[in-house]
Amino acid sequence: MDENTMEYDALVVGGGPAGLNGALTLARSRRRVLLVDAGRPRNARAEGIHNFASSEGISPREYAQRGRAEAAAYGAEIRDGSVVAAGPAEGGFEATLDDGTRVTARRLLVTSGVVDELPDVEALADRWGRDVLHCPYCHGYEVRDQAVGLLASSPLVMHHMLLFRQLTEDLTLFLNDSFEPGRDELEQLAARDVTVVPGRVAAVVVEDGALTGVRLADGRVVARQALVVQVRSDARSPLIASLGLRTATLENNGVVLGDHLEVDPMGVTSVPGVYAAGNVTDLSAQVGASAAAGTRAGAVINADLAAEDTARAVEARRPVS
Repeated sequence: MDENTMEYDALVVGGGPAGLNGALTLARSRRRVLLVDAGRPRNARAEGIHNFASSEGISPREYAQRGRAEAAAYGAEIRDGSVVAAGPAEGGFEATLDDGTRVTARRLLVTSGVVDELPDVEALADRWGRDVLHCPYCHGYEVRDQAVGLLASSPLVMHHMLLFRQLTEDLTLFLNDSFEPGRDELEQLAARDVTVVPGRVAAVVVEDGALTGVRLADGRVVARQALVVQVRSDARSPLIASLGLRTATLENNGVVLGDHLEVDPMGVTSVPGVYAAGNVTDLSAQVGASAAAGTRAGAVINADLAAEDTARAVEARRPVS
């Protein structure tokens, strides 16, 4: 280790709810903690965070700022940037940041989130997190009573139908050449007064900074104010690859939802000394669940370090033979 390498008890990768709570938990246990965050949260475009009591409606930016300040107040070090690689080193791990800085840490907590893959529809990505959404609990209330569309990419669109029909009476299902409802599904759609539109969707129509419709490949435009899509979410980053962490594919009735890191209930990964929490391990976790997982992983890491500290102290007291 050279003079430019800094040492920590724990390196937390990612500054979302899981990373912030993991860093806070470790810092309150008087561990030397470094949190490295690239500042590109998955929910950056969302106007607010929901279903998280005491912080309902807070913007993702303000939430991150508050979390950083709280962790820093207990001694955690916060650094902007990315961890591009990490590997075993004496006493733990050595990690390399994107600016070339190297740090060593006895334990790693990976909370780097996931990458969302959106449907290939013109102009759709630009509206992601605004009036193009995927979670009825994260943003469904905000489009209540609006003209909402459902973009099919698999039979799982029926699940979205059930949940968004609770939020609006004006619901349209775009089959998008990706889904053919069976008799039972057609019966459900008719019973809930959901309009079914066949044909491939080519683009979303945006006027004056808002989604106003869905354009089909044949040129028809169906007026809509919001569009619900299905996404694939994958845990992938240079850090995950460099550590050789084991991933698993999550499926629902044969539909691939994405890849996530495999962990046990305590956040332990396939690599000893590396823990993970948040969306990188649970693709559907909202802010509250991710925060709770980060707190749990932080506590497990602290207990692991405490046991190691004690073992070292016992060994140091033994007479040299």
